[in-house]
Amino acid sequence: MPRLALTPGEPAGIGPDICLMLAQMTLPAEVVLIASPELLQQRATQLGLPLELNEFDPNQSPQANGQGKLSIVPVPLIKSSIAGQLEAANSQYVLKTLDRAVELCLQGQLDAMVTGPVHKAIISQSGFSFSGHTEYLRDLVGVKDVLMTFYTPAFILGMATTHLPLSTVSNVLTQDRLNSALYLLHEGLDKFFAKKQPCIHVLGLNPHAGEEGTIGTEEVQMITPLIKRWQQKGFNVKGPLSADTAFVEKHRLHVDAILAMYHDQGLAPLKALYFGEIVNVTFGLPFLRTSVDHGTALPLAGTGLAEPESLLHAIQLAANQVGKS
Repeated sequence: MPRLALTPGEPAGIGPDICLMLAQMTLPAEVVLIASPELLQQRATQLGLPLELNEFDPNQSPQANGQGKLSIVPVPLIKSSIAGQLEAANSQYVLKTLDRAVELCLQGQLDAMVTGPVHKAIISQSGFSFSGHTEYLRDLVGVKDVLMTFYTPAFILGMATTHLPLSTVSNVLTQDRLNSALYLLHEGLDKFFAKKQPCIHVLGLNPHAGEEGTIGTEEVQMITPLIKRWQQKGFNVKGPLSADTAFVEKHRLHVDAILAMYHDQGLAPLKALYFGEIVNVTFGLPFLRTSVDHGTALPLAGTGLAEPESLLHAIQLAANQVGKS
């Protein structure tokens, strides 16, 4: 029975709500909330949901929970939280929940980590430079590089670059970075999804994959030579492919993963195709980390209108993959 760390994310957002909604279901793992019990009890009362929190005991055998019950590792809020109202001081609380979840995973007490949505702007306003979960977890565990990927029932999307202004992508996108992205994508597909010889499609950076250097030279000078080196080593890597047709049905039928060069190049078509079924997965960490594919949705917090399906998918994926490993 897998044990999963679950961090609700921004306390003023829908993270606590969807965790509480998830608690009403039958879960495929022991889900251990890393959170403030007071926050959860307060929000449960606001939403009219039953909740029983039991302090996590690593010495006990894992037990699947749900049906109104969850395990918890208490982390106190810095200030009281009101649904929909951001409080910069609680950014430290959010980071402490991530720190504690990582600690428990590294100690082997928990098998994988699932994260709810955080509010990057309020964390940055609190004085901590924060570009996202992926980069924060990378630095926390001390690995050189990680890869943001997105699981769908059909294939996995990898992101060579993540939360960057578009004007900086071509400068950041070096051959070393691309090679690392391909390595981490191949390693993650093997380690977590048992894809020993995955088929990976690599997108070009420029329109029409550069048209042989007439619309940008990154493909000719960097992407194509790198792909050829991987092919010479026996890997099933194809590209660079034109991004405007890479996601049409006939091109994605037999592919295990697509590597996009920048955020919206990959996520815009992916969310149009699979929104609600996508799970954010980080490759390169010592443990599996999955996450929801949406934000904090502050106006919905405390209203009962939030939808927990994305979090449920993240929990199910983590439990399934950990259970197979």
